[in-house]
Amino acid sequence: MKRILILSVLVLGALSLSAQPIAVGSVAPDFSLKNIDGTTVSLSDYASEKGVMVIFSCNPCPYVQAYEDRMIALHNEFAPQGVPVVLINSNDPVQQPADSFDEMKKRAADKGYPFPYLVDEGQTVYPAYGATRTPEIFLLKNEGEGRFVVVYTGTVDDNYQDAAAVTVPYAANAIRALLSGNTPDPATTVAIGCGIKAKK
Repeated sequence: MKRILILSVLVLGALSLSAQPIAVGSVAPDFSLKNIDGTTVSLSDYASEKGVMVIFSCNPCPYVQAYEDRMIALHNEFAPQGVPVVLINSNDPVQQPADSFDEMKKRAADKGYPFPYLVDEGQTVYPAYGATRTPEIFLLKNEGEGRFVVVYTGTVDDNYQDAAAVTVPYAANAIRALLSGNTPDPATTVAIGCGIKAKK
């Protein structure tokens, strides 16, 4: 019995470790994923940018919907300064029909997404980043020669319920730090959102 209990603790510990986002300072995993317009978008496509904000997202999650306009605003403000936003949907559409490719296209059209909305069809990208939530942010700094490094992970700001009541815009502050050559502080926050739906 004691051995089983110890084994259970070890397994749970391993699972919790595997569910952590990749560490700040890590080289960001590359990706090549289908966009809603049928093209393929890769991290390497952003080689001329100062950075890129990768956000794991979806359609029906209420936290995503609460933050959606703010994610669009982040892109509209910072893409012209060299830090665009890219959305990745990793949810299994069998479990979550609202996240089918057709529904992704509809959502992007309804909201007027100004950024790519990519489908992680093989569900290989979100575990590479250690993403577990939607929305969950990974701000990447372009260090040149195809190397992007994670400088911030976490949430958009400190109040998903009310944009007018936000006191700390974590994501925007992190981008401003990147653009000014500084280290984001804090460099990590806890992503608040729905769990990513893995294939069974």
